[in-house]
Amino acid sequence: MITSAVIPLARKTVRTNPTLMGLATAATGFIRQMAIKPFTPRLRRRELALREKLPSIHAVRNHLFKEKGAGEIPTIVVGGFVPDATEAVEFQRELFRRHGSVYYVNFSRTGFSAPLFFAQLADLIEELNRKGQKPVIFSVSFGCSLVARFFREGHGDTLAVRGVMMASPVLCTDDLVRPEREISGGVRMLESNLRRILRADASRGDELKRQIERARRCFQALFEAGAENRVLSSRHLSIRKKIMGVLESTSCVGGYERVLALRDAPPATGGAIFRGPTLVLLAEEEDQLLAPTSPTLAALRDDETRMRLFPRGKVRTVTSPASGDAVAHASLIFHHHCYNPLIEGWYDRLAAPLRLAVVS
Repeated sequence: MITSAVIPLARKTVRTNPTLMGLATAATGFIRQMAIKPFTPRLRRRELALREKLPSIHAVRNHLFKEKGAGEIPTIVVGGFVPDATEAVEFQRELFRRHGSVYYVNFSRTGFSAPLFFAQLADLIEELNRKGQKPVIFSVSFGCSLVARFFREGHGDTLAVRGVMMASPVLCTDDLVRPEREISGGVRMLESNLRRILRADASRGDELKRQIERARRCFQALFEAGAENRVLSSRHLSIRKKIMGVLESTSCVGGYERVLALRDAPPATGGAIFRGPTLVLLAEEEDQLLAPTSPTLAALRDDETRMRLFPRGKVRTVTSPASGDAVAHASLIFHHHCYNPLIEGWYDRLAAPLRLAVVS
């Protein structure tokens, strides 16, 4: 009885006292930092083979992290433009850890190279395969385009992956930017910013810097819009602090090269992307961010095309039970209670054959 009375009071005190909230936020970040450790595969033959081909491999090298978990199904997390993978799934970490260790791929702040990303991801999967483990790849938004290219370009052909999950996949630039002739419905803030970046002259540093600064403000506004009218816990505030830090510390070149990587991605057409178990999670309000002409949304909403892209795939729409609180694009942070039951059920089905094998 005492505990049930004291805990809500303590939570209320933290919410209403800025000093205590600041301490709680710092403590949350510190605990996460202790749990999530830098990780380097023992053998990095693909990554090291690119050393002589890339002008500055250190400027574009992604940072890998590991969080220990139980079970035999590790998860590799590939985030979107922002936040980092380590923050994007803050409210899914416990779920992932119940099935296995979690590996995070955080993009470099100073640049981006798709070939190096593919090499690092392949080296990581190979490391897990040598341990007898087949990972799940969990990707978000822009990260889904990288994972799709990884498989389509054959980087995973000799590797064992148990399954792929994509949350609000953005597989090509056309998902966010309409053709010039398509102007109905107004121009969204993100779409307008991407148009400017793609048109920018990279040789003119001031112009590129100005457009990337616009994009920074756009992503900040998107997060703040999601946080509006919500009671933010110390975990939310810690994530917000990290997101704003990523936006401020990512160089113009780093942001620009990520946009170019999306521009170079093929549209959601053609042959299969991944033939293993796949779960695609579409937010109920994807249309509020993605362009009306999005080829990925069209493909995933057509059963025949979806089966061609993901022969063993399922597409689920994530909805909110609360009126006036619809699930927005990749809203894993604010709508985790809507996403997590679907994610948990899919992992349980993946784990079922393993349990049967142990019993037999």
